[in-house]
Amino acid sequence: MNTLHLRLANGKIQKPESKCSRTTHPQLRHRQQDRADDTSLPSEYCLHDLPSSYNLVLKEVLDRGRFFKSILCKHDEGLVLVKVRVGAGRANRGGAGRVNANTHYRPAPVIGAKVLPRSRPATSTGRVISVRGGAVRGGSGRVGAKLPSLIGVTWVFGPVIRLRIRARKHFQLKSSNGHPLNAVSLQDGTAGSPLPKKHVEPQGKEGSLPFSESTLSITIVGASGDLAKKKIFPALFALYYEDCLPENFMVFGYARTKMTDDELRNMISRTLTCRIDKRENCEDKMDRFLERCFYHSGQYNSEEHFAELNIKLKEKEAGKLSNRLFYLSVPPNIFVDAVRCASLRASSANGWTRVIVEKPFGHDSESSGELTRCLKQYLTEDQIFRIDHYLGKELVENLSVLRFSNLVFEPLWSRNYIRNVQLIFSEDFGTEGRGGYFDNYGIIRDIMQNHLLQILALFAMETPVSLDAEDIRNEKVKVLRSMKPLQLEDVVVGQYKGHSKGGKSYPAYTDDPTVPKHSLTATFAAAALFINNARWDGVPFLMKAGKALHTKRAEIRVQFRHVPGNLYKRNFGTDLDEATNELVLRVQPDEAIYLKINNKVPGLGMRLDRSDLNLLYRARYHREIPDAYERLLLDAIEGERRLFIRSDELVAAWKLFTPLLNELEEKKIVPELYPYGSRGPVGAHYLAAKHKVRWGDLSGEDS
Repeated sequence: MNTLHLRLANGKIQKPESKCSRTTHPQLRHRQQDRADDTSLPSEYCLHDLPSSYNLVLKEVLDRGRFFKSILCKHDEGLVLVKVRVGAGRANRGGAGRVNANTHYRPAPVIGAKVLPRSRPATSTGRVISVRGGAVRGGSGRVGAKLPSLIGVTWVFGPVIRLRIRARKHFQLKSSNGHPLNAVSLQDGTAGSPLPKKHVEPQGKEGSLPFSESTLSITIVGASGDLAKKKIFPALFALYYEDCLPENFMVFGYARTKMTDDELRNMISRTLTCRIDKRENCEDKMDRFLERCFYHSGQYNSEEHFAELNIKLKEKEAGKLSNRLFYLSVPPNIFVDAVRCASLRASSANGWTRVIVEKPFGHDSESSGELTRCLKQYLTEDQIFRIDHYLGKELVENLSVLRFSNLVFEPLWSRNYIRNVQLIFSEDFGTEGRGGYFDNYGIIRDIMQNHLLQILALFAMETPVSLDAEDIRNEKVKVLRSMKPLQLEDVVVGQYKGHSKGGKSYPAYTDDPTVPKHSLTATFAAAALFINNARWDGVPFLMKAGKALHTKRAEIRVQFRHVPGNLYKRNFGTDLDEATNELVLRVQPDEAIYLKINNKVPGLGMRLDRSDLNLLYRARYHREIPDAYERLLLDAIEGERRLFIRSDELVAAWKLFTPLLNELEEKKIVPELYPYGSRGPVGAHYLAAKHKVRWGDLSGEDS
């Protein structure tokens, strides 16, 4: 029997001459008495029944000045035994509320990793042990999974990997009930793929730069466009204003327009605003942010120009470990060229490289699949962040919280209690100069196939295993794959026409000079969708999206079934809708959640009325709600993929809508005309009535 005695001294592993005498089942024991008041790190460990062939991994996690340390030992049969010790508390050996690593491998949002110079064992399978982002990265509302055991079993990648995770001001370990934790558990990393190169920095010369001296370079490709000026640059400044960006960061604009650094700063300074809570030093922060903004002009398909950008990036990074984020704010026909050039000529050599891709993700199933295949020639799936900004909306993100953390809702979330679900999107303006772009896609591709369908999947999914990105996206994919094919008879399309009101004339869609005069592109669509599973069988999910309507609105409406044998039916008459409850999540404008209930009107008689239990965010929370782009950019920087679209989600979404789109185009279905500023085509009302539903936003009860 081989018994190995290890000593941890000054962050290094040493072999003392003495041996451990105990010979129990293979496990790791601390030889000193655990004491709650002991603020020192454990210095001595005994390993029993382990062969002398081993690798060691030292993991350090810094949390507000305290260290969590763990020793992971691996022998030829692949057994790894772990004991975790906290600097200012007892070693935590498991139990409920433990934050831990996930059971399958995915890259953690680490600043980097260093490979210690050690030969790779011939028996190594290439598997790695990895810490999931949610396991050690804190932040508001981010909670890891639970683990009942402290022992992890895994193969360790041949050259041992050391990970350090940088502390943030908001860093905190929390259990599922929100209480802080004082220990970290590790669990088996079961994937067979090695750690991606973008997370591993080879150990070079002695005295290599520590991880705290890393840089973040954000390059906005298409920096002169409206999206960059109105959304991306302001979102980055808001993150900087809230101290959410790393200490060493810079922003590069890249576009074909000739521009100097100062001209870029002047351009974006006009769109930057500080929070409405009027914090001090707003102007100073704005100036310091602009000092970190630079510009490089070049073609999107030129490797030479991206190589020049790379030189500028390296100059600003000054030899530090570099992480790079590229935001493609360009038309979809430029995606592949820009990704090719950035990947080959401007990707990080020693940190991670990520690319944010804006919708549309293709025109149909075939083009979307081709786009994904082309992108994956230069990027891995983990490097691609497909952004749908509606998933970053406060109320959309709150949807799962409302459902899964409130007992009053989760038991009702099924066909047994819900009569129908409505997903409504309306704008009170037309294409207004964007007709040329819009005419190539239409309202179904622009809004329904992505924004509304993503919300539907979040609403209807089963309870995920955890809040991990992959677990949530797995459940969303199941919903999309369970949906019945869309039938043409369950779809209504429309197009707005010119209208005069109050002495003002509003143009028709085809009056836009960038739109063909005889265009059949839909500016309005309504559809009834059904999910073929036990939870939602027979429940209609009604979608409605349109431009040039009577109001600007985005909301989710849940209409519950009527009370069986309602004692007060005669007080309602025969109006079924008046006798039912309705839950409304208003995404925009003026975020709110309200529940419509029935109650008695004060007085001597028995008269019932509908009232709202209303949570208006503006009145309840006296703070500015972050823009969706702020949340999504921060998640991309931290490597959090929960609110981004995975490739198989995209495949399932296009599989649902592509046959319908092909049928509309092949049969040249003429859209029903509706006046600019109206409530939409009459056919939408007949569609709802066909499924015994009345559109909630047209009831006259909501402002």
